[in-house]
Amino acid sequence: MNIYLLQAVNGVGIGMLYFLLAVGLSIVFGLLRFVNFAHGAFYLLGAYFCYQMMQWGANFWLTLTVVPLAVGAIGWLTEKLMLRHVYDKAHEFHIVITVGLALAVQELVIVQWGALGTSVPVPDVLQGVVMWGSFIYPKYRLFVIGFTAVLAVLLWWVLEGTRLGSAVRAGSESTEMVSLLGINVFRIFSLVFALGAATAALAGVLAAPIRGAEPFMGIEALGVAFIVVVVGGMGSFGGALLGGLLIGVVQSVMSTLWPEGARLMIYIAMAAVLLLRPHGLMGRKE
Repeated sequence: MNIYLLQAVNGVGIGMLYFLLAVGLSIVFGLLRFVNFAHGAFYLLGAYFCYQMMQWGANFWLTLTVVPLAVGAIGWLTEKLMLRHVYDKAHEFHIVITVGLALAVQELVIVQWGALGTSVPVPDVLQGVVMWGSFIYPKYRLFVIGFTAVLAVLLWWVLEGTRLGSAVRAGSESTEMVSLLGINVFRIFSLVFALGAATAALAGVLAAPIRGAEPFMGIEALGVAFIVVVVGGMGSFGGALLGGLLIGVVQSVMSTLWPEGARLMIYIAMAAVLLLRPHGLMGRKE
C-alpha cells in the first residue's frame, strides 16, 4: 500500500511544479487574451540558467533567487519590445510569433549547451530521505512540495490582496475600464508577463535536480501547462492549482498502475473534466 501513498505524494510534488508552470500562462491569457506558445521556453531557460550558475560555483539557494528574476526580466523585455505589437492581431499572429520565439530559444540553448541533456545536483542539505515509520520520501521532493505551497499562498496574496492584483483582476474583465481609472495598462501587461516568465523559470529551477536539463523539455512542459490550464479553467489562479494537482496525481499514480499509459491518462482526465465542465473546474463562461 505504501507504493500508492508514495506515488500520490509524488503526484502532489509534480502537480505543484505543474501549477508554477501553468499559473503564469493562465494569468497572461486571462488578462491579455494572449496565447503564449513561448511559455515553455522560460521553463527551459530556468533549468539551464540553474545548471550554468551551479557550474560557475553558485549555490542552489542563490540560483533559486537569481534565475527567476533574470528570466522575468527577459520576459519583461520580450513583452515590451516584441509581443506588445501583436496583441490586437488575430490569434494566428500570436501563435506564429511565440512558436518562432520558442524555437529560437531552443536552438540557442543547443548552440550554447549542446543537444544532450545535463544533470543538476541536489543541494547537499536536501540529499537523502525522510523516514516516517515505514514511509520513506526524498528530502528534496518534500522541500519542493513545501516551497511551492508557500509560494502559492504568496501568489494568491499578490493577486487578491494588492493593488497590482486588483488591477490584474479588473483588467481580466475590461482593460478599457482599467485605462479609464488612470492605470497604465501596458505597464500592468508587462509586469504580469514578467511574473508568468519568472514562475515558469522557477519551475524549471526546481525541476532541474529531479529530471536534469535538456533542450526539448520546454516543448513537453508547454503541452502539460496547456492541459493544466484547460482542466483548471482559463484565467483562473485556483484552477491552475487544482488542475496541476489533479494532473500530477493522475500521472504519478498511473505510472505505477499502468506505466505505458501514464501520459495517455492525463489526456483522458482532461477529456473527462471537459465533458463534465466545458469551461474547466474553476473557469467562467465568457
